[in-house]
Amino acid sequence: MNYEPLNTMNYATLHLEECWRLFVLGIVQGITEFLPISSTAHLKAISVIVGWGDPGLATTAFIQIGSVIAVIFYFWSDLQKVFKAILGVLLKRNYFSPKSILASSIIIGTAPIVLVGFLVKNFWIDYETSFVRSIPSIGLVSIFMGLLLAYAEKYGSRRKTLMDMSILDGAKIGLAQALALIPGVSRSGITITAALLGGMERASAAKYCFLLGIPAITLSALVELKAAVKAEYVGGFIPLMVGVLSAIITSWLSIDFLMRFLRSNSTIIFVWYRVLFGSLMLGWWYLLS
Repeated sequence: MNYEPLNTMNYATLHLEECWRLFVLGIVQGITEFLPISSTAHLKAISVIVGWGDPGLATTAFIQIGSVIAVIFYFWSDLQKVFKAILGVLLKRNYFSPKSILASSIIIGTAPIVLVGFLVKNFWIDYETSFVRSIPSIGLVSIFMGLLLAYAEKYGSRRKTLMDMSILDGAKIGLAQALALIPGVSRSGITITAALLGGMERASAAKYCFLLGIPAITLSALVELKAAVKAEYVGGFIPLMVGVLSAIITSWLSIDFLMRFLRSNSTIIFVWYRVLFGSLMLGWWYLLS
């Protein structure tokens, strides 16, 4: 006779726990998606450390919707210019204005990650449980990418602005972005690194990274949306929406911080962080193995 209230209470408790888990993951996603430190690595590492297990591709992709919404709102005026430039290319054949070249470079730069993502999704069957998503791999990759960012910071000329972008620049950065499918690489980290190596100044590199990320993150979220809908989340969509909302707020704050920070500071603080984070992941894995 007391089972029904107990079941209801258990359900409510699990519902609140799931809301809390997605709230925390949304914050982690928002902070780390646009800083060059790898959101996937932090989502995986923090979830495993606190005992939640791997959040999975579907949950991660769904929460990323919050980051997409945040970056669209933050760069809305820039996106309007990009859309107008695309229309100019299609309707007026205005191929060679700086804005048209920028728009074309974003389209071309998105193609590699779409192609590689399709191949991984359809042909790498055990990708989600493979070594590249393991803690030691995340640690090693994080350290290597931190050192590569340091190299780009030291030897990049930092003379190009966003309006100096060429379609070839977009293609090169787009190829680099495809590596972000490896946890620990960081989509923003690898694109900023590639942009710096291509001679862009820091703030322009970050802005291009954010604009290039919009189609990539959106497509990733849409691909996994079906799986997220089918997953048996406690309380249905409420925990997921909590995660999305927390990701929106923290993503916007993260973008604003990085844009302001890179106007007068180098990326070296993120280099040190990535090396420290990677070392801690390796140390933690070694102690538990």
